[in-house]
Amino acid sequence: MYAFYSALLAVVLVVTLPYWLLRMMRHGKYRAGLRQRFGAVPPALAARGAKPAIWVHAVSVGEVVASSAIVTALREKFPAHRVVISTTTSTGQKLAAQRFGAENVFYFPLDFAFAIRPYLDALRPELVVVAETEFWPNFLRLAKRSGARIAVINCRISDRSFPRYKRFRFWFPRLLEKTLGNVDIFLAQTEEDRKRLIEIGAAESKITVAGNLKFDVAPPPAPEIVASLRESFSRSGAGPILVCGSTLAGEEGALLSAFRNILASHPNAVMMLAPRHPERFAEVAELVEKLGFRMWRRSLWGGEHGSGEPLAGGVFLVDSIGELAALYSLATVAFVGGSLVPRGGHNILEPALHGVAIVTGNHYENFRDVVNFFASRNAVRIVGLPDLPFVLMELIENAGERTALGRNALGALESQRGATARTVAALLQLMGVSS
Repeated sequence: MYAFYSALLAVVLVVTLPYWLLRMMRHGKYRAGLRQRFGAVPPALAARGAKPAIWVHAVSVGEVVASSAIVTALREKFPAHRVVISTTTSTGQKLAAQRFGAENVFYFPLDFAFAIRPYLDALRPELVVVAETEFWPNFLRLAKRSGARIAVINCRISDRSFPRYKRFRFWFPRLLEKTLGNVDIFLAQTEEDRKRLIEIGAAESKITVAGNLKFDVAPPPAPEIVASLRESFSRSGAGPILVCGSTLAGEEGALLSAFRNILASHPNAVMMLAPRHPERFAEVAELVEKLGFRMWRRSLWGGEHGSGEPLAGGVFLVDSIGELAALYSLATVAFVGGSLVPRGGHNILEPALHGVAIVTGNHYENFRDVVNFFASRNAVRIVGLPDLPFVLMELIENAGERTALGRNALGALESQRGATARTVAALLQLMGVSS
């Protein structure tokens, strides 16, 4: 069964190899950490194998942020263990290295035994913590066989992934059930996620609803750019400030069109535009210039050193990584992208942390529970493409409604805190340690 899965995975990898090579050549994606993905353990990990390890896997930036408090708690509770973090994306790798030390961070291996075993041999993990839904059959099987306890935390089964798991269970019922059977505990975000886990084959006795860790994330320390921009806006009389975060292809054009309407009434308005993927920075810059907007690129703006041009009446392109969450604090209105196109949406909790009025598109399937909860509290505005310009202008013109929306967003977030404490308690119990 596992041999067949591994053979099938190898075939898929070979067939899709031209695609991955093209992505590497065009955007540099997946090139970083390539040797690690194939089982080459970084020397910094291999050199410190005397301590048993706790292995936390967080796919990308969102999972790294959500898991940070868990990593901190595990380090405090298990000082004799080394807590190491794997990621899949380069952006997640960079953030994890900043937060936890580069010597404790590595790229997650491909789901082949030859790539996984070197890490298990070097780390000897006593606990493996997987954030959200990374159900890799070989990894979970080999980790369990090595003697590690396995926990899946902040677990969610999205609207997009649920049908895929059901199809996979139909074609490979024993493989999925055995894969999920290797997990000792699932800490689901919601009751709906608990039900979906049971439906795809997880044992009901292993599932607990612990809440969403992202509700517990504290506002990030403000990088220097935030104060510099705030001062620049003050000097130039800029405003209102529209922060559009995590945008995808097919969204920037509509947002820029809506912003043109805002500029007609507010000539000193600024749009802070943050594309989701770094490889699209140049493409989006070209679009902004083509449409005739005045533009500043964050990577070229010297405001932190007092030399930056005052900003007003144009687009500030956030072509950087890791700053968006703090930049939401500058927003008059925040738009959270990946939601005007059918891509499932992105995290609306980052602007909510700052009490900012939030707008998101009507494709929010990956964050359905959070967005629906906020909507029930009048804490977010959900729009389609035709309504986008009207809703943005309405919020900018109506200070009372805008303030209430932001206040409700912060209140909704604070009402759902507590998942971190519940998750840590469950992990301690799994390890046989009293909290």
